[in-house]
Amino acid sequence: MDTNSYKTYSPKASDIDKKWVLVDAEGHSLGRVATKVATYLRGKHKPEFSPHMDTGDNVVVINAAKVELTGNKLQQKEYFRYTGYPGGERFTSAEDMMDHDPTFLIKNAVKGMLPKNKLSSKLMTNLRIYAGPVHEQEAQQPEKIEL
Repeated sequence: MDTNSYKTYSPKASDIDKKWVLVDAEGHSLGRVATKVATYLRGKHKPEFSPHMDTGDNVVVINAAKVELTGNKLQQKEYFRYTGYPGGERFTSAEDMMDHDPTFLIKNAVKGMLPKNKLSSKLMTNLRIYAGPVHEQEAQQPEKIEL
């Protein structure tokens, strides 16, 4: 009986194959897009997934301005920020945020689905979000995936 056959596989940085993936958010709900993007960023779709490493792919999201929110979420969902001053709580509806910065909704939803540690900020650098159909990653030839 060989004891080496029972060792747990842990990938090295050189073993990780990072691809470029393109996601079209047009006509899909915010949560569905965010879960798919978070899965690909984290690398959970790969057999060599390791929770302490960046084993995921680079993700490009296009048409972020055309993502859908079901029900009355566009008017009722609020995003909170704090200015740092007493009484400095600011609330912004999803509708106003879509007009101001449509990429924020997807970025915020994906960030909330990633682990709350140093790895999260590293994974977010692998995400590119564009409001329209044109993106700057044509040279990387991203592979389009269906949601």
